[in-house]
Amino acid sequence: MKTLLKTTLTAAVTAGMVSVAALSAAQAETLKFVSWQNDDGGTGDWWREAIAKFEAEHPGVTIEFTKVDRGSYADTMTTLFAGGQPPHIVHLASFEYQSFAENGWMENLDPWFEKDGIDMSNWAGQQICRWNDETACFMLLYFGFMMAYNAEILKAEGLEVPTNFEEYMNVIRATTKDLNGDGIIDQFGTGHETKGGAGQYLTEMLNYVLDAGAYWTDKDGNITIDTPEMVEGLTRWKTVINEGLTPIDMSAGDVRKLFADGKVAVRLDGPWLYGTMRKGAAADKLEVAYPALTPPLGGSSNVLGMASEISDEQKALVWDFMKIVMSPEFQRKYATVAGNTPPSPTADVSGVEETVPHFPIIVQTQKDAAAAGVDRIPTGLEVQYGEFGKMVQEEVQRMLIEDLDPADVVKTMQARAEEIQGG
Repeated sequence: MKTLLKTTLTAAVTAGMVSVAALSAAQAETLKFVSWQNDDGGTGDWWREAIAKFEAEHPGVTIEFTKVDRGSYADTMTTLFAGGQPPHIVHLASFEYQSFAENGWMENLDPWFEKDGIDMSNWAGQQICRWNDETACFMLLYFGFMMAYNAEILKAEGLEVPTNFEEYMNVIRATTKDLNGDGIIDQFGTGHETKGGAGQYLTEMLNYVLDAGAYWTDKDGNITIDTPEMVEGLTRWKTVINEGLTPIDMSAGDVRKLFADGKVAVRLDGPWLYGTMRKGAAADKLEVAYPALTPPLGGSSNVLGMASEISDEQKALVWDFMKIVMSPEFQRKYATVAGNTPPSPTADVSGVEETVPHFPIIVQTQKDAAAAGVDRIPTGLEVQYGEFGKMVQEEVQRMLIEDLDPADVVKTMQARAEEIQGG
């Protein structure tokens, strides 16, 4: 099934398990690490701490930490791998690593885990990293969405924190305003990414789709788009966009900054939003609540692996970095520094709420999303997710531009999805 997987993989991995201590400090080495989280508040800080620890333990070795925007991320990574210049440390969304593994670009981590006696059986979301009976990566985050809001904006309008879809719509309509009378909206009720890649676009829209009781496939992988529930979900998304309740043509990072600076009233997002909130101009006005749209969007977020087409010595170095990220110290820091729920079942999260006050909320949404079987990766479309996502984004944008009836759009999407799945 794999197209590029080496037949000598086992021998290569065994040879690659050299002692890093045996590497000469004078032999300078640079490991390339590409990520979209480079400048994310909290998460970016956490990555830099891990990099600093690694470099301190490996004199002469540096990690080149480079940002690529989320919207163009998968395409950029594909170009790097196809051109024979992959990053050594491979950071991918959990819904896009499959095509890289299918092409043999991801190192099988099973022998590495076995060598160091690392048990990943209870690591949250780790089963998603199994591909073709191999472990292509390890899960960095299995999350549940939270709802952040600007308490001052809601108070000014005499509004309570919304707890369901109807209340949510009332709040975001009432808080979308032209504050200076120039005819231009400068305070939005909510904020969603409406540009860039399909992965984030679908994630934003899924909040409304899930609350309406819809999803792309069922647990057996059958396409389930042509349903009344999906019509309702798309209608809700269309309403939010057409009524101008969110800024248009902005990336998720741009929207998060707008919220952090007090220009958006309510933002549905993952726990990574908190780092940006703390650095915004409106930081002292922002609070977190359980999402008004349920079940909360959640599931697997992003994964870490290593490129298979690098030298044995480089693999050993990458593995050392990965072990730092998986260590009890950095799994705790994933909560305290990054504000995320760590996937390690043994992570010490005692007292985290002292620095991350809403930590119990994101733990609860993580559990509720898991109990509801929610994930951004549709069963039966794992390998084709990139193509599927682009199709959905294309059809939804056509619906908005041409003012199409969602009842007709779901039929088109159902047929196209079945065609994509059928290959």
